[in-house]
Order: sequence, then structure tokens, then C-alpha cells
Amino acid sequence: MPQSFPPEPEQYDFGFDADPMDGLDPEDPGPDGYTAAAVTRSATDVTDETDETDETDETGLQTGPLTATELLAELDRWCDAGWLRRLDVALARWLSAELPDAAPELLLCAALLAQRESRGHTCIALDELLHQRRPDVIARPDDDAWLDGPAAARAALAATLQRLSPDSADWLNHLQTSAAVDEGTAAASGQAPLVLENEADGARLYLRRHWRDEQSVAAAVLARTETGTPPTPRHPRASGDPRPQDPLPAPPTVRHWLDQLFGPPAPTTDPTAPDWQRIACAMALLRGQLALITGGPGTGKTYTVARLLALLFALHPAPETLRIALAAPTGKAAARLKQSIDQALGQLGAALPGVLDWALLANRLKEALTLHRLLGARPDTRALRHDARHPLDVDLLVVDEASMVHLEMMAALLAALPARARLVLLGDKDQLASVEAGAVLGDLCGQAERGQYDADSVAWIAACTGNTVPPALRHVPGTPLPALAQQTVMLRESRRFQGAIGELAKAVNAGDVRAADAVFRRRDPAVQRLALTEAQALPAVLGLALQGRDGAPIGYDLYLAALRQRPPAGDAVAHQAWVVRVVRAFERVRLLCALREGDWGVTGLNARIETHLRSRGAIARHGEWYAGRPVMITRNDAALGVYNGDVGVALPGVEGGASLRVWLLEGEGQPPRSVMASRLAAIETAFAMTVHKSQGSEFEHVALVLPPHLNPVLTRELVYTGITRAKAAFTLVAPDPAVWAQALQRRTRRASGLPGLLLSGARPPGA
Repeated sequence: MPQSFPPEPEQYDFGFDADPMDGLDPEDPGPDGYTAAAVTRSATDVTDETDETDETDETGLQTGPLTATELLAELDRWCDAGWLRRLDVALARWLSAELPDAAPELLLCAALLAQRESRGHTCIALDELLHQRRPDVIARPDDDAWLDGPAAARAALAATLQRLSPDSADWLNHLQTSAAVDEGTAAASGQAPLVLENEADGARLYLRRHWRDEQSVAAAVLARTETGTPPTPRHPRASGDPRPQDPLPAPPTVRHWLDQLFGPPAPTTDPTAPDWQRIACAMALLRGQLALITGGPGTGKTYTVARLLALLFALHPAPETLRIALAAPTGKAAARLKQSIDQALGQLGAALPGVLDWALLANRLKEALTLHRLLGARPDTRALRHDARHPLDVDLLVVDEASMVHLEMMAALLAALPARARLVLLGDKDQLASVEAGAVLGDLCGQAERGQYDADSVAWIAACTGNTVPPALRHVPGTPLPALAQQTVMLRESRRFQGAIGELAKAVNAGDVRAADAVFRRRDPAVQRLALTEAQALPAVLGLALQGRDGAPIGYDLYLAALRQRPPAGDAVAHQAWVVRVVRAFERVRLLCALREGDWGVTGLNARIETHLRSRGAIARHGEWYAGRPVMITRNDAALGVYNGDVGVALPGVEGGASLRVWLLEGEGQPPRSVMASRLAAIETAFAMTVHKSQGSEFEHVALVLPPHLNPVLTRELVYTGITRAKAAFTLVAPDPAVWAQALQRRTRRASGLPGLLLSGARPPGA
């Protein structure tokens, strides 16, 4: 093996992006157009460069071993069909050019690894790839297609695999002996672009940077589960700090403050239903410098963390020096986090005057930032201002909507966080993961429902909160103990979703199609399904978006009515009140889509709504912009003060005129801010948005539009996330009931080695 390997080609640099929602969109389906028979034939057709000694069957199709040249030609055909990206094939071709003797198995793995990365996977499992040889794999409802296409794409992949070795040992040999692949156990300083992990649970192939980030996250997270000085991880991105941790407070002191902040426990509290919010605060103090608080909407994650902040402030020996940072993946989520915590602390201060220096605590809470702003991302470089050598100046960091944090971002965050600083991650483990590679919160909280609290934790919870951990959630001595069990608390009672929306979300999260359908059959005004044919559905969606429906008359007509009530030019006070009314009216309702393109996607529905509004004179569109255009920011622009996920409405300024500004609402009681529309380049119309882009938002009425045909992006997590964006009313538009049922049966499965590293409780080799 050579001493070094040439760097990856520039066009294949999946680098650190300044925007967490940028990059290739996994919501876009690949085009159809190839029949299964044609593709099966193409998978075995002879190219101009085919070896004349290849075997053929009685039909003339190639059946002999596949050469590297034939494999590359087949990958090109998959590109032409839209099943692979040109970028995926570019990696395979680059490896072939650098290594002329590269085996076709290696080239196929490289192309599929690049394609799977665009779908959120951090690696490919060799055994799962070889299983694609079997026709019955296609029928699995939760199978994540390896190519972006219909059944014909699966058939083409199966035909190709059948011309390669069926023996995993052969594939391992091709990978292990290639100069393009380093073995994970000895790859800390290697140069090969790919890394192979061959562990007891199977072999996994990574792009080097994903392997590096996974190792870094595992080392940093496991270090934070310990007391005392964390060990020095082997990877430089995981920072260390030799200072000892603060001593553990006495349980009576903790209980005193929890009783102050939550109120004394009710004497009739059911011992089988403990107060998990109170427990989460107590457990955040017990071990290490990491707290994971997960739970669905309405379970009180920010309510809990506000009290945790007050508790840590009360217990700190020098609270006036406590450095607290708040962050989230998007600007909208960051603003909501700060607003929620400010509101909760304001209520505590009013209820408990003089108990704490509430003004000082509020002063320690600075503006909530996006993770990119927190780390100092710059548009002209992948380097961040804060890293292991230049750590963040914080003692406590709270990150909300952590399900949206992808692997590379989490690695960068943990590297920049001093080991002595406490990290609190909040999020719903069952929501959609980031559109980029990794599902870190899901990996970290994979065992959250089981609890697995050991004897020390059970005793600590009882002493600090007066609550009893149910036996089913206690660790059984002698059985494996998940490394993060004592850092994780799942909030289990939703205080907002007690009705039909909550029941539907619960049924969907369990994949229970019958229970979900039973909720619809009750005809509760809060939850309805439109029983429409495919031809009826799109016109009905237009009416639903504008007028709402029976039981939920909340639609965009409310915002259009506010838009028409524009005050006279020059009246600044009236203009500000008008802007707030318009934007708030728009924020009451949203169409959510599973797809981006096509009639059933974001682009099609936005165009349909705009065309209809223009035809009835509700908007006067001239070019791209018009008064009343709702837009979502799709890229961070710190210079303008706008961030990915921000939503606003284009309206004239206070003096009127033709120029438009995009107005965005800040926190409660704060005036709206605005940016000249002409200065915004990365925006999209927002009558409809994808479910992915809706994360971190809530609306009174949500209409979820599913396409009439099954698509790989339709999963249980997507439907659950869409439902839980609704506060008061949810409407499902799904012309084919079978598509709805199949979506609930499909789970998002992202290939990753992180769960194994964490569940084992063992640090990566050399850590």
C-alpha cells in the first residue's frame, strides 16, 4: 500500500457547509422511465469494451463475471436513468483512474457509498449490500432503496450483484487490499479516501471524513459520561480539559430547589408515573457533563430546561460568572428556544420573587444562535473559528432541536466545547433526522424508552425528587448497561397533545395503521382525512389551503384579508401593527409536502396557489416579487441577519412605494425586522414547504399532502413530524390509502456505526 493517496477530487468534496439545510435534497425522487425488463437487459448488455471471453446465456445476455469497465458503463446507465448522481459515478471513475487494477466490487461500493451519503447514511454495511442480490429483499416495507428509482432500479442492482462474487469474504479482500481503503483500526493517520470497519457486528465502509467524525463523536460523548477528568481522545477534534468537575451537590439541596422550581410533589402522585421533568433536572447533575432530554411535542422540553438553567444557576458557587449559551440548528428554532426560555423564566420570577436573582440569570442568557454562528462558520472556508484549539467560552450549552444536527456538525460542536462545560441536548428522537448524513440524536437516544437506570441513579432520583423509578425502567444487574442510559431522560407525558392529534401521532409513531385509521373514523374536528380521488385531490388542496375546512376554518384567506387592510403610508405605528397582523395570520396555517418537485410537491403547489391568487386579483405579481409573497430563507446570511429556516412576508415599507422588504417577526413583544427583498438571493415561496423544512415550527392548522404513489421519502418519521407540527388542527390529503399505510410501515434506517460504539460503552480503539 502506498504511503499516501491523492486527495479526493474537488468536485467530490462533501465539505462542511455553512448551512445545515444546503446540499443535495433527499426529498427529490429520481425519474422513472425504464422498465424492469429493459433495465435488467441493460445491466447485462455488452459494451463496446466488453471482453470477448465473457459468457452468455441462451438469450445472448452477459452472465460471466463483471469487469471494471463494464461496471463503470453500467453506472453511467444508472445515471442516465436518474438512479445515481453524476457525482456518485465520479468517485468510482476517479478511483478507477488512480488504481487501474481496482476491482469492480470496490468501484460499485464507492458509487453506492456516495449515493447513500446523499440519503443521510454515514456508511454502507457490506452484508446489507449483498442482500440486495435476493429478490425478496425488494418486498420489505422498511427497505431503503439503494438506488433512487422504482423496482426496475432494484432489479438492475440485483442483476449487477449477481455477476459479482456472492461471498462477503471476497468483497472484504478486494477492499482490504486496495490502496483506496484504510482499515479503521489503523487509519488514524492514513490518506486513503475510504475506511473499512470490520467488527463483530459486520463490515462497514465509510468515506474517511464520516468515519473520522463518527469516531470523534463517540470518543467525546463517552468521555462526557464519566466523572473526573475525561481521557484524551485519539482524534484532535475531540477536545479535552484537565480541570476537575464541580462536586456533586447534596440531594437535600437539590430537592429543595426542585421543590421551589416545580412546586412540591403532589401527595397523590402515581408512583408508576413519575415526574420526568423533575427527574430530568436531577439526572443532569449526576454524572458527567452531558444531559440528553428527549420527548415528543408538548412534553415540556424547554419548560424543563428553563428550570434546569435556574437549578444550575442556584447551585453554582459564583453564578455571576456562569457562561450560558443557547443554540439550535436554524435561526427560527434558535429564536423559539430563547423566547420559550425567557417566557418560562419570567413566569418563575413572577411566582418566586427574591428566591433567585432572576435579573442576573436573564443577563447570563445571551441571544440564542444557530450552531453555525456559534461555531463561527464562514462562507469562504471550511474552517471554523472555534475548534479544539480555540474552544467556545461557555460553561453550559443548551442545543434545541438536536434531531436536526447532522454528524459533521455534532463532531465540530463537541470538538469546540470545553470538556468541563456541560452540554444539554433537547429534541424529539422520533422526528426526521437531518437532511445531511447522520442521525445523531436518534443514535444517542436509541435506548431512551427502556430507561435502564442503575441502582445509583434510582437512589439519586428518589433522594432528589421523591419519585420512584418504575421497575420496568430499571437496569437488571448482570445485563449490558447502555453507556448513555444515566445521561438520558425521556419525557413521556404530552401536555399539549392530549386529544386526537396526540392519539394520531402516537399511533403513527408506533406504526399502527389500524389505530391511526380509527382516529380518523371518529371524525374529531381536530383531525380529518380528505377522502378524495387523485383527480379531486389537487383542486381540493387549493381550497383547503385558502379556506381551511369544516371544524378548522383556518386558511390563507385570513392572511390575505389582513394584507388588504394596509394603513396609509407614513404612519409608522399603524404600519408595524399591520406587518405583525399579516405575518401572524400567515403563520397560522401551512401546507406540508413530502416531495419537493412535481404537482404534489412544494414547487407545484406553490405555483398552483400563486396562479389562483393572481387570477382572483389577490396578488399582483410582476416578476419574482409581489406584495404579500411569503418566503423562507434557505441559506444563512449573517451580514443581513437572516438564517436558514426564517420565514417572512414581502410587504412595502412604512412610506409605501414599489420597493418591497421581507418582514420577519422576532420574539414576543419585539418589533418586526426587515430586509430589502432585492438583497435576498436564497429564498423560496413558502405557501407550501417540505416536512423537513417545517421542523422547529408549529402552526394552528397543518395540511399534510402525500403523493398518490409510494416514494422512498415516505416514512413513519416524516408523517409523525408533519402531524406534530399542528397545534389545533391536522388534515391529511392522501389519495391512495395504501400509500398512507405503507408510509407508516417504513422506518428511516440510517446506516451508522455510532450506536454500536455507544451501546458497547467502550471507547473507540486508541481513545
